[in-house]
Amino acid sequence: MDRAPGLSVRLKLTLSYAGFLMLAGVLLLAAVWWFLLSHVQRGTNVFVHGANVQVMPGRTALLRDFAPGVVIVMAFLLVFGLLGGWLLADRMLAPLNRITDATRMAAAGSLSHRIRLPGPRDELRELADAFDTMLARLEAHVAEQRRFAANASHELRTPLAITQTLLDVARKDPSHLTGELAERLRAVNTRAIDLTEGLLLLSRANHQSFAREHVDLSLIAEEATETLLHLALERGLTLETCGETTPAIGSHTLLLQMATNLVHNAIVHNLPDKGTVRVTTSAHPKTVVLTVENTGEKLTANLVPTLVEPFLRGTRRIHTDHAGVGLGLAIVDSIAQAHDGTLTLTPRPGGGLCVTVRLPAAPPPHPAEAPALT
Repeated sequence: MDRAPGLSVRLKLTLSYAGFLMLAGVLLLAAVWWFLLSHVQRGTNVFVHGANVQVMPGRTALLRDFAPGVVIVMAFLLVFGLLGGWLLADRMLAPLNRITDATRMAAAGSLSHRIRLPGPRDELRELADAFDTMLARLEAHVAEQRRFAANASHELRTPLAITQTLLDVARKDPSHLTGELAERLRAVNTRAIDLTEGLLLLSRANHQSFAREHVDLSLIAEEATETLLHLALERGLTLETCGETTPAIGSHTLLLQMATNLVHNAIVHNLPDKGTVRVTTSAHPKTVVLTVENTGEKLTANLVPTLVEPFLRGTRRIHTDHAGVGLGLAIVDSIAQAHDGTLTLTPRPGGGLCVTVRLPAAPPPHPAEAPALT
């Protein structure tokens, strides 16, 4: 935004300090002048006290003697106020100058710079610390977005490259355009569509562009388990569901996607046979909880935090059957945050993972307007 040039803050503070000092000097001199006038009559008075004669000056003579001193004092106060105010303003504005420099560097693209303002905690130090915290979070967010964009580009490039290769083969030899080739093209295209829909869903959750309504998280969990029951049976897994009514407020579609992703991951990343998936819900005074546990291989404490990373599982990419596009837990985390909730991953001692989602509980409805849960 273009603005007209004006006085600097340092000059404004200097003039303010000098003006305040001059005002204080005027008030002080006025008080002295009033005190003197209250004890002096007009003209010159002569008092005889015993053998001594005392001559008291009148107001005119007093003003004549007092005026030069007033001018000298006021001139001194003006110079002292301007000089002292200039130096004090420079000292007081030094932290703001450092914050301004850091802001310019951040605007230029350098997010690694930190102010690190020394000294005891005061308003300016709190401002600098808050700015440093904002820069750190912004730097981490930008790095995460760049990493996400690179991973998404890689994942999108793979099905497109496979499709191009298959089409090139079909163009060079039309006789190879058989049902098998068409099926492979369909599978690759389906994966690309799933990936694109996952990215759109992730973006929608991050921007919180959804309508909120009263929902029951336990019913949503049951719907998700019923949808994926056939997949669990194909893999020889036991799928258990239990819990109590868990009223919450949010998007039914997004919360169903969240529960579906959790149950799907629990089924896919499980034991080859005779594994277990347990889905439970519980209600608390201020929160509702959805927990999905599954058996499986043992996970280390260092590996578990990386499971939320898009397209990654630790240091390995997922390309197995029914493994999805690698956005499952990333979408779950975004949906939970969009609903002011939290996602917690905990490795089970015997192997497998315990995933807990905590969401704010819906406030108790007014007796006159009790909405039905959906």
